Amino acid sequence: MTLAYSPNAAALLTFFAASVLTALIVPVVRRLGLRWGLTDQPDPRKQHTTPMVRLGGIGIVAGFSLGLMLTWAFGGFAELPVSKDTAIWTTLAGSLCFFVIGLADDLFALPPLPRLVGQVAVATVVWGEGVRIGTIELPFSFGDALAPVLVLPEPLSLLATVIWLVGITNAINWLDGLDGLAAGVSGIAAVGLLSVSFSLHQPAAGLLAAALAGACLGFLRHNFNPARIFMGDGGSYFLGFALAAISIVGPAKGLTSVSLLLPLLILSLPLADMSAVIMGRLSEGHSPFYPDRRHLHHRLLRAGFSHRRTVVLIYAFTQWLASLALVLANAELRFLWLALATAILIGVVVASRRLQEEPWDGAEPGEPSSLPERPSHGQR
Repeated sequence: MTLAYSPNAAALLTFFAASVLTALIVPVVRRLGLRWGLTDQPDPRKQHTTPMVRLGGIGIVAGFSLGLMLTWAFGGFAELPVSKDTAIWTTLAGSLCFFVIGLADDLFALPPLPRLVGQVAVATVVWGEGVRIGTIELPFSFGDALAPVLVLPEPLSLLATVIWLVGITNAINWLDGLDGLAAGVSGIAAVGLLSVSFSLHQPAAGLLAAALAGACLGFLRHNFNPARIFMGDGGSYFLGFALAAISIVGPAKGLTSVSLLLPLLILSLPLADMSAVIMGRLSEGHSPFYPDRRHLHHRLLRAGFSHRRTVVLIYAFTQWLASLALVLANAELRFLWLALATAILIGVVVASRRLQEEPWDGAEPGEPSSLPERPSHGQR
């Protein structure tokens, strides 16, 4: 059965299908994980007090993939160019490969180096299949001339693409430190990429972003504090790679001098957090993978914010950054969206005072803490 093609209708179908399917599949994954003993056991250093399944990423992957396939079956890809159709399936395949790497880490606690090598290898293959940063439109022009375009030689294109794909993936993975944080931030970022992609007439990226936003929403039904299941490294790797690849397929290909800045702006919070953490660790002579409590959410907890208040504040700031990207993309009603996002941010800051506080124990970055934390190889 094929429906009359409409990019907006296709994106809406994809979003709702991915959301509903993920919400339905995650409880099944949880029950099977508990039955088979695939759980992270509680101890005094962890946040949960009951065995928690860390395989929620399976539900995210299933909802995302089935949502896209359902849209394809109903003709949602009908008018996409062959290159964009290929980009969708390449993004899905690459995301699945990153999920497998993360799932292996969940099950076998892989060291950082094998994970990094696997990520670089998959990113290289994805680049070879055409999902790549090949040009950079410089954000300036001379007089009435179009903004100059810098065409990257293939070695530089490969390097830029691999750094982007692997960097975003690990930024989302490192953000997964509180219930609902990574899924919520990824979902908001996906909505931002969806809006920007349609503003720049990039429907393929819009479909991918709609599927990702829907999967995140469906997963949050079970992962927001107090969580009943964790996404695990498999889930966070999948989300991170998908966001990075979507930004290449869509906003980075837009015909505007700020195209490259749009995904950077939308994803700037996890990127800035990861960069600050790495620089802090290196400055003290530690490995970039040294576990500590330098992340933004740790700092907010130390400042006296509750678990939920911390997560909601980060959500609010992420949606505000996404609204700035809409302004740069010249989206319709862009200033209305920015005003609304600003009002939401201010409202959350004010209203969050009413949420119950959970005091931090005062431990500084790198010091032991008496507070519970997430599973050990979920701490980055």
